[in-house]
Amino acid sequence: MRTTDTQVLLARVSPRRWLNLQEYQSKKLMQDSGVAVQQFLVADTASEALEAARRLSNPAVVGELASKMLGYNLTTKQTPKEGVKVKTVMVAEALDISRETYFAILMDRSCNGPVMVGSPQGGVDIEKVAASTPELIFKEVIDIFEGVRDDQALRMATNLGFKGPLERQAADQIKRLYDLFLKVDATQVEVNPLGETPEGQVVCFDAKINFDDNAEFRQKAVFAMDDTAESDPTETEAAKYDLKYIGLDGNIACFVNGAGLAMATCDIIDLHGGKPANFLDLGGGVKENQVYAAFKLLTADPKDGWDFNNVPCISSFATHSGGITNMQKVMHFKKPALELHTVCLWLRGKSETNVSVAGLLRQHVCKNVRGTIPPPPHFKPGRTLQI
Repeated sequence: MRTTDTQVLLARVSPRRWLNLQEYQSKKLMQDSGVAVQQFLVADTASEALEAARRLSNPAVVGELASKMLGYNLTTKQTPKEGVKVKTVMVAEALDISRETYFAILMDRSCNGPVMVGSPQGGVDIEKVAASTPELIFKEVIDIFEGVRDDQALRMATNLGFKGPLERQAADQIKRLYDLFLKVDATQVEVNPLGETPEGQVVCFDAKINFDDNAEFRQKAVFAMDDTAESDPTETEAAKYDLKYIGLDGNIACFVNGAGLAMATCDIIDLHGGKPANFLDLGGGVKENQVYAAFKLLTADPKDGWDFNNVPCISSFATHSGGITNMQKVMHFKKPALELHTVCLWLRGKSETNVSVAGLLRQHVCKNVRGTIPPPPHFKPGRTLQI
């Protein structure tokens, strides 16, 4: 396997994810599919943790440890600076690990389907392994119609360093993980480490699963487990209306149709010295109630000093004007910036239609509206950016 292939593949190990399951939830999915994981119980209080430890024959010190975790903020590289409050702990069976490996199944666009990725160097940052010792990264392309063949599973088990009866045991776990991958419409199943114990067991000591959001309609039980407590409240609210929102650090609000246009808008603002306050994609098939919800999200943002709202439209102008004007009728703006500064339109269609929409916005939302079809190439932004 070439080094470049390895680097490109590993760059895709962490695709964008919206559904965010806790590790114990992912392990439960594995357990239900016959994958070998540690026995575990979930506890919300220190006393529950102690009882779980007793049932799993773990030390009594678990209760004391849980009391020092529950209700306190946990700070890691994956949390905000202020950390995340611990509300639940997983009490797992204590097993010794004699050797750790890395294994993952993920969708890879260049292969037009799923691939297996593995390394005998597990329990560490796999990107570092790929950078320093790429020869220790192994890849197997899976035929989506045929699935994981026995020879592929055995070859991967061998490459991971399993020997003797453990080789067949690891191959069986690999095939079960692929069955889970298909069963839950996953885009990635990652186990780091996939380890072996001194007693001769192959166990998944870790569980990370990413899901295809488009499969939510047939994975309702899985998506019902989504814990939004650690997600950004605005992003969670936006998702209810099928809006894609990401908060940023700037003060120029963006209100855009289409992810490509939204990214281009952020880039243009940054190019001219501004800083976007958000990424907000309404989608090409946006409805009036979504426009209403999107503008409500923007006006509820605690950031102050917005200069401008950019509204490139690739959908019905009537939809946009209706949603914005309805929003204005029932809301009391807390941000005078929306009345005093500029709403810019980058609209596609007939000039008279654009003028009509601009007029509606000027009348109901903002006194200073600029419409362009397309933006004039000679335009130079001033203090208030206009596109």
